[in-house]
This record gives sequence, structure tokens and C-alpha cells, in this order.
Amino acid sequence: MPTGGLNFFEKVYDVVRQIPFGRVCSYGLIARHLGSPQSSRMVGWAMNASHIKVDIPAHRVVNRVGLLTGKYHFEGTNLMQQLLESEGIKIKDNQVVDFDQYLWNPADYLTSNTYDL
Repeated sequence: MPTGGLNFFEKVYDVVRQIPFGRVCSYGLIARHLGSPQSSRMVGWAMNASHIKVDIPAHRVVNRVGLLTGKYHFEGTNLMQQLLESEGIKIKDNQVVDFDQYLWNPADYLTSNTYDL
């Protein structure tokens, strides 16, 4: 989906909206997909700011090893875990169990050349 004039946060949101139900993605994979592999922290900032948009499944974005590092940006510290568990993803000690099984890589499903930074 073309995103010509979108700012970085909007491009992040475009990718996050496409993470399927019952899957998770990492900040780094999103940054890499957008052509800015050193920008995982900025992806995190976008997720922190996403609470103003109701259509962003920010709970599906975790760190590179499946830790729920963004959980404190949700109302109630267990909401992120509850949302993931409602999608069938098991969480133990704030980490996705069988992370590789649930990991969704946008490079495998989306065309990266549609994002002009």
C-alpha cells in the first residue's frame, strides 16, 4: 500500500495495522521493513504515542526476544498480556512463549519498496 507523504510514525502504524490476529512483530523488524534498521527505538516511540489512535493493535509489537516491553504504556500493567492471551498467545513472565511460532515478519508479507522515507 503506497504511503508516499506519510511521516515515520504513520508508516509504522500502517505496518502495525497489518499484523494478523494471533501474531506479534518486533520493533526492529518494523524498522528494518521501513528501510531504517537503526530506528527500532523510534518504532517504540510510535507505539507509545499510538494510544490516541484506536485502530492500532500496539499490543502485538514486542521486543526482539518477545518481551512485553511496552506493557506499561497500556492502561493497567496487564492489559497488553490480556490482549495477547485473548488472541491465543501464551505469555509467561512478561514474554511470549514460543515466540518464533508467533513472530510475523513484514518482509515476508508486505512489499517494502512502498515506503519512501
